[in-house]
Order: sequence, then C-alpha cells, then structure tokens
Amino acid sequence: MRAIRLHEYGGPEVLRYDEVPIPEPRPGEVLVRVHAVGLNPPDWYAREGMPDVPAELKPPVDLPLIPGTDVSGVVEAVAADVDGFAAGDEVFGLLRFPTALQGSAYAEYVTAPASDFARKPAGVDHVHAAGLPMSGLTAWQFLIELGHDHPSPFQEARHRPMALDGGTTVLINGAAGGVGHLALQLAKWKGAHVIAVASGAHETFLRELGADEFIDYTKERPEDVARDVDLVLDTVGGPDSRRFLRTLKRGGSLYPVYFGAFDDEENARLGVTVTATQVRSNGAQLAELGRLLDAGTVRVAVDSTYPLSDARAAHERAARGHIQGKIVLTVAQRVSGG
Repeated sequence: MRAIRLHEYGGPEVLRYDEVPIPEPRPGEVLVRVHAVGLNPPDWYAREGMPDVPAELKPPVDLPLIPGTDVSGVVEAVAADVDGFAAGDEVFGLLRFPTALQGSAYAEYVTAPASDFARKPAGVDHVHAAGLPMSGLTAWQFLIELGHDHPSPFQEARHRPMALDGGTTVLINGAAGGVGHLALQLAKWKGAHVIAVASGAHETFLRELGADEFIDYTKERPEDVARDVDLVLDTVGGPDSRRFLRTLKRGGSLYPVYFGAFDDEENARLGVTVTATQVRSNGAQLAELGRLLDAGTVRVAVDSTYPLSDARAAHERAARGHIQGKIVLTVAQRVSGG
C-alpha cells in the first residue's frame, strides 16, 4: 500500500509518499481500507518532533512514522474476537489517541481497536466523516460529556462539562476552526446563546451555523467587549487564554483546549473555574456525533481537500492558518488494493 511517512522531523517537505506493507489486525482490531483522512494540529506537531511538548508527556516515537489519527473508510477485515463490525461496513474513527499521538492514518489501510470506530452514516460522505473525529470528540468531551476517568496531563482537577441550556451564554474563541465550528453547533443544539470569535472573513459562515453574536478579533479584543459570559471555550488557548477570565461572570468557567498558565488564587478570587482535558478515542461518542451529523443538526465544513500523495500541500495550507472547518486528504481506491 502507499502511505505518507516521516523519516525525519521538519517542515511539510519531510512528508514522503512511500510503499509499505498492509498492516495486520491484532486481537480486538479491525483493518480499514481508507477513503479519507482528516488533518489535525497533532499531525504537524508530530511532523515537527513535538518541540513544545514536555519530554514527560511525549509518547515513545520511532521513525519512520505514518502520521494522522482521523479516518473514514470501509472495513476490510476484523480480528477473530471482534463482534461489532464486519467486512464491508463503512466506518470512521479517531485512532489510538492519545495512547499513541499518531494512529498511522495517512495510508491506504489502517488497523486500530474496534472501539475507536463508529459506523459512518450512509448519508454522509467519507470526506465529511473524516473531518469529524478528533475535532468533534474534542468539542463533545469539553462541552457535553467527558466519557472517561483518565486524569488530565495538564491539571489535577477533573474536567466536568457545564450543563448547557437556554440560559447559558457560551463564548467560543477560534470559532471557525475544526473544533470551534463543531463546538458552536453543539452549544446551539443544547440551546445556548453563542458568541463566536474569529476574523471578519468568517462572520457569514458562523452566523449560518447559528452564532447569535460575532466578534471580529482583528477589530476589537473580545476580552474588552464580552461580559457576563457563563462559559468560554478557547480553542486557541495557550499563554493568552487568561485574558478571557475577565469576560466571565462569577460561577463561570473557562475551558482552554490548549492549556496555559493559570493562577488558582486568581481563579478563586474571581469565582471562576478553569479546567481542560485531553481528547480520547471513543467510538460510542463518535456514534452520537454521527447521528447528529446524519440528522443535519451538525455539519462538518470542509476548508479544502488534497490527495493523499499531496499531503505536503495540505500541511502547507494548514500552516497558512485562517482555516474554515477541516482540511481532508482523499485516498484513491485502486482495484488491486495493493
């Protein structure tokens, strides 16, 4: 089969289109013929060698490495102990995350635990299904249901999503991106009033998804204009996330997807909670998201698509930023399957 591999760390130019053996499913696993692959920030973090990840949080990585975690495709074979899937089933999934920060998704075939997959709705094509897993599960686990008891690598406090309803105001920073545009739709599904923060070019897109208010961060700072917010989901996160504390009412919460430095005493003084988690593979939650996708309650926006062989161009697109939704690789189906 053909796959994209890293033989060294660096920029998009290190992505190589190689011939490699088709993997064999181990106990509990399925083999999937891949039709589409969704891109996510961990893909380029891995390509760069995860320079900003503390050494104690880095999983063991051996080169050459096939990057990627998000796929949609068709089951080719299942291990003898797998009951939930059979050859021919259309599935999508977030593979092996975060136990392996890369699930070898940039390939014509992948293997992964059956529990990482959900059935792809028949009315959703592979490109849109491949754009959902990591971003959709991140939004779901931050906002709707955590769904696991694994401790966060970022803090001792356990993340507990705030109940959302018609009386809740949610501000989403980075609302046009992969996690952001799905989180916006999930918050609206729960009835919340949503303030979307992005650059002005995305306003029409975000209002079409249901945003009640829009802040163009290129014209005004959201922390200067938003007040009495119940919940901030900061999909950008990092060191600047603390600026959103001033937008919260007492009893409010800030969820930074990329954790930054916070002061517990400051949070206590303001009467707010700051918690985060790390997204984990979860086929059952993905099935719930698939039902929402099939019903049209949630839609995946596709920024652009590239053939698997041109993964370098896809990573170059990601590096330019201002992505609207998801970047997806498409995998051509060869008759021989070789």
